[in-house]
Amino acid sequence: MTTTLDVAKIRQDFPILERRVHDKPLVFLDSAASSQKPLAVIEAMDYYYRTTHANVHRGVYTLSEEATEQYEGARKKIAKFINAKSSREIIYTRNTTESINLVAFTWGRSNLRSGDEILLTESEHHSNIVPWQMVAKEVGAKVRYIPIDARGYLDTSALDTLLTKQTKIVGIASMSNVLGTIMPIEMVIKRAHEVGALVLIDGAQGVPHLPTDVQAMGCDFMAFSGHKMCGPTGIGVLWGRRELLEAMPPFMGGGDMIRKVTFEGAEWNELPWKFEAGTPAIAEAIGLGAAVDYLSNLGMDAVRAHERETIAYALERLSEVPGLTLIGPDDPDRRGGVATFTLDNIHPHDLADILDHEGIAIRAGHHCAQPLHQKLGIPASSRASFYIYTLREEVDRLVDGLYKAKTIFKR
Repeated sequence: MTTTLDVAKIRQDFPILERRVHDKPLVFLDSAASSQKPLAVIEAMDYYYRTTHANVHRGVYTLSEEATEQYEGARKKIAKFINAKSSREIIYTRNTTESINLVAFTWGRSNLRSGDEILLTESEHHSNIVPWQMVAKEVGAKVRYIPIDARGYLDTSALDTLLTKQTKIVGIASMSNVLGTIMPIEMVIKRAHEVGALVLIDGAQGVPHLPTDVQAMGCDFMAFSGHKMCGPTGIGVLWGRRELLEAMPPFMGGGDMIRKVTFEGAEWNELPWKFEAGTPAIAEAIGLGAAVDYLSNLGMDAVRAHERETIAYALERLSEVPGLTLIGPDDPDRRGGVATFTLDNIHPHDLADILDHEGIAIRAGHHCAQPLHQKLGIPASSRASFYIYTLREEVDRLVDGLYKAKTIFKR
């Protein structure tokens, strides 16, 4: 396992990076929304469809048994990747959003009561706000928020008053998709557990970019998506402590999640299948298993080291651009590979369009974090996000594109 990444070699694994956009070499700087896919993932899914496709868990013939072996084998790889105690704690979902909804509407409905409190942060993605607002309204609980300070850090001093005996669950992203802030997860978990609250980690940004050990962290739930970590879309993961998952009712009813069905009722299957109703995303799970293999071979410490170097360089270069305001921490040790900013009075959508004509793909808008943008006092922002295939030269091309935008708008 290496400690540094050979980015030029890695780029050869990603066919899409050979594309040209508007006759310019593609510079893909939107990996926080969805990362690109290496050949290993594409080929694993292609091989499954060409040679092994059959439904899982339901056939006593060769193809079904092979498909089941690959599908469940991917679950074991994922468990190892985040150091889960058992692969039975790995629940396949469609994405982070579905994983959080599963917890909110199964654990939440069973355990939250009128007067209870749900504690989130002001920087959460809508996926870790809206489900909790919905279940809170249903049961009469209250949603409260840990403030974010002007530098993009979590105001941990607020925990002294926000964490109370009424707090039943804390939901927090390990890394902000807007600010890039790497949150003090272990401290928040410790403080939450002191008042008897559970902790759900939104790992959509953290798991693809940081070494993750759910046992060492001590969290109670972890949600993440395959498509942000070199895997396919349509597959996500909920990890939960086994005793919690055992006690939770199913999220959906149907085939595969049952042990026995009669006209009068049903008995549920064991974990993890209790939460996996119907024919699952088999090829996507296999693709995610291949993505886990790919990242594991690179080494997550090396992935983090590369992104730390990249964001440090990006923050340095972007700070040179007149009229550009960076959003989030200026310390690369406390920030992931996300550079969010505003540029003069140029609307982020106009800026993204200009950059697209230079072959540069960035994100523009509120990034599914409208409350955070309200807190920041801006309607929208521009976001460049980096990953294992990002080169320094691509940061330079971004900066050149920003200067061109300023010229076009005469700023």
